[in-house]
Amino acid sequence: MTVHFLSSRGVLGDDAGEAAQAAWARGWERIEQLRSSHLVVTWVNSIALNLYRNYLRKPAFEALHDLAVPPQANFASLDSRKILGLCNSEERVLLQQQYLDGLGISEIALRHGCTETAARIRILRARRAVRARLSGGTRAVPQRHYSHALAG
Repeated sequence: MTVHFLSSRGVLGDDAGEAAQAAWARGWERIEQLRSSHLVVTWVNSIALNLYRNYLRKPAFEALHDLAVPPQANFASLDSRKILGLCNSEERVLLQQQYLDGLGISEIALRHGCTETAARIRILRARRAVRARLSGGTRAVPQRHYSHALAG
């Protein structure tokens, strides 16, 4: 019935079938919005017509324009080098293990012989220190000794 309804509105064969199928699926998904069960066909037909109209409004394809884009440098590695250069040795070890080596908190804690909470706090402090140095533009690196286990 919905395909016939759409065909009577000028929708051609396959498009009418696709819109009708999509409308019935959407109607089933939103069946709780239906106020009266004897209006189900009218309701689904309205959904189908709106789906088809929305389909017509969108362009079927969009022409791609060639953009002359020069190759770019790998800024992530440059940023990583800059950030690690702002770290003291303890911070560098922690941040490198987490971000570059991909270690989890439990692995970092195990390597440094501390609890996971201590490892999280040390990494948080290291990130905050580097962030402060980046925003302040200063190169001064205060020495913070977390534990003797971080030297390795």
